[in-house]
Amino acid sequence: MTNGWNDNTPIYRQLKEKVIGMMLDGVLKAGDALPSVRQVAAEYQLNPITVSRAYQELVDEELVEKRRGIGMYVTEGASEKLLASERERFMREEWPAMLERIRRLGLDLGQLLRPQDGGQS
Repeated sequence: MTNGWNDNTPIYRQLKEKVIGMMLDGVLKAGDALPSVRQVAAEYQLNPITVSRAYQELVDEELVEKRRGIGMYVTEGASEKLLASERERFMREEWPAMLERIRRLGLDLGQLLRPQDGGQS
């Protein structure tokens, strides 16, 4: 699929995750305007309804606010809220599986914290 979309997840959800990633990476900060629905739809060759749905979920989660007639803007505190929820999700969903893999491989903290040297010891 073009533009990096995958077939396993709805495109609106993938677009939402792209915007969230931009917030977490500091590309989009509190008060910044999101590109218009029309602009995103044209750039990624998407149906504007798909873009609107992604943006609406961000509004519903209070990460973005609609300013009537002028666009969508990142809300104050959005990145802190995202960081908190992503950290919680990581600890709940990803960390237990990682911890089990670490145990299964017999790794210890020293090995995990040692800088990688390209395979040379």
